[in-house]
Amino acid sequence: MVALQIRDVPDEVRAILADRAQQLGQSLQAYLLNLVTDEAKRADNLALLRAFEDRTDGSAEPMADTVAEIEAAREDRLR
Repeated sequence: MVALQIRDVPDEVRAILADRAQQLGQSLQAYLLNLVTDEAKRADNLALLRAFEDRTDGSAEPMADTVAEIEAAREDRLR
């Protein structure tokens, strides 16, 4: 496994993230690992959606609308 490091994080951003982790009963490290992991999973989902972007045999909704709906649902789950 690899270690990641983020430099120059503003104090207020760190405080918000630490507070959110505490609310969820997690360490800051566990919370951030979950965020990074979820983001990587979303990238896979977006790639899959793009593979079907030009198909005409499915939904008439634009891909951007579908992606926005998925991201909004995930944001709701994090609250």
